[in-house]
Amino acid sequence: MALEPDLLDWLLDSDPALRWQVQCDLAGAPPEVWEATRARITTEGLAARLLALQDPDGQWAGGAYFPHDFDFKGPEAAEDAGQPWLATTWTLNTLRDWGVNGTALAGTADLLAANSRWEYNNLPYWEGEVDACINAFTLANGAWLGTDVSGIAQWFLDHRLADGGWNCEWVDGSTRSSFHSTLNSLKGLLYYESVTGGNDGLRAARRAGEEYLLQRRLLHTLSTGELVGPWVTRFAYPFRWFYSALNAAEYFRAAALHDRIAPDPRIADAVEVIRGARRPDGTWVQERRHPGRVWFDVDVAPGEPSKWLTFFGTRVLAWWDA
Repeated sequence: MALEPDLLDWLLDSDPALRWQVQCDLAGAPPEVWEATRARITTEGLAARLLALQDPDGQWAGGAYFPHDFDFKGPEAAEDAGQPWLATTWTLNTLRDWGVNGTALAGTADLLAANSRWEYNNLPYWEGEVDACINAFTLANGAWLGTDVSGIAQWFLDHRLADGGWNCEWVDGSTRSSFHSTLNSLKGLLYYESVTGGNDGLRAARRAGEEYLLQRRLLHTLSTGELVGPWVTRFAYPFRWFYSALNAAEYFRAAALHDRIAPDPRIADAVEVIRGARRPDGTWVQERRHPGRVWFDVDVAPGEPSKWLTFFGTRVLAWWDA
């Protein structure tokens, strides 16, 4: 789908972390243009600000998944308070998603191996823990930073549920997969495979997890066909760990390109949800903010047109419509 010039100019007038992706995927700029923009993200703008906040021990906010000052029994731990997005894992996720080259964090993997422990049972950082989403983030971040996370990759083979996906609450006895957990697991596995080549077992697990979501058309319960939850049609950036039709469709776009296959027709309903959320001016609106402490806001307030969501929505529709 061709973008109106004014809309493309609006998207290009953005932080380098977004601008290089717009240049690459929507504007059709030659590699030397978007690669030059991408090279700037470590020295200016949002990513540079995050890099500057790294602790001397390699962490951010002094913790692996939560900041060191997080009170697990205090007001911030209440369900409606959200969670803080300051600590190491969330910051690494963000920098990786924005396209920062792992070499910009040279030495970080070793520092985390020496200094960072999970809040769960004080486990070593690069060995992962029991939560599927956390392990998926760590799998991708480890591959990005060039450290051995093959043990976490194996964890996903050992903990895939009978219906094909994953659930972070398996440790509490859950035997049914979760949309959220399965999508995050798939994203981690795909990134790991793209960096390391993966193996047949991991590819089979990834495809089984994809099938779990595709059978449900990315939106519905299998038992009743009802919408799995109101959150599936509410779009917010950053995605964090939350499932949405846009987050899921963006994964399937990346997976199809990686596998060099056509889009699966069962994605059609989710694509139409995304298309239906586009405003007449071609933009998508930030519908909410996931609550919790942040270093700084990286997108607009709820109710305002979001450049990030507009980029993702436009890219998904362009892929699908092609």
